[in-house]
Amino acid sequence: MSSPIVLESLDLAALLCSRVCHDLISPVGAIVNGLEVLEEENDEETKTFALDLIKRSARTASAKLQFCRLAFGAAGSAGVQIDVGDAEKMARGFLEDEKTKLVWNLPRVLLAKNRVKLLLNMLIIAGQAIPRGGVLTVDPVGEGDSMSFRITAAGTNGRVPPHATDLLAGTAPEGVDAHAIQPFYTGMLARSVGLGVSVAAENEAIVVAAR
Repeated sequence: MSSPIVLESLDLAALLCSRVCHDLISPVGAIVNGLEVLEEENDEETKTFALDLIKRSARTASAKLQFCRLAFGAAGSAGVQIDVGDAEKMARGFLEDEKTKLVWNLPRVLLAKNRVKLLLNMLIIAGQAIPRGGVLTVDPVGEGDSMSFRITAAGTNGRVPPHATDLLAGTAPEGVDAHAIQPFYTGMLARSVGLGVSVAAENEAIVVAAR
């Protein structure tokens, strides 16, 4: 039986910080490893490889920081609007790689901060639904200031992330930890703009929708 999750503001902040750190550990660690190789090796081929690793990892870390700043951070003062085109750029940097592609069908408009934050967090859930990669297609639902979103994740062995439905609704059988905080936070964002988020299998794909 799932019960409502009640989090103190300090606990919510700590769990979100843990989530951001988790995303950054890998590229930052790779930068450190590359620097150690540069210091210890004299072979030019190895040094070239290390420099390439540092450059790629720095770009990845920068993309993740920019995405997380908007998806989890304040991103301006209360009531601010955010350009959906900027959100697209950050989403591509965060999600796209050799396995995963993003099809973005949203118009370039200004939307309320929490609505754009909701979109980015929905994209994280959709990306987790296709762990082997695939295509994420983002479509608008409605238009204008009340626009919401539908994200279709199509890929091999797509699946609804564990406990996602409960966490989006603000409930969970075992509470919430740093791994579960992101879908729980997504549900909070949806409710803040008068929406609810669903995630379900549809026609061999996973659909994350806000209504």
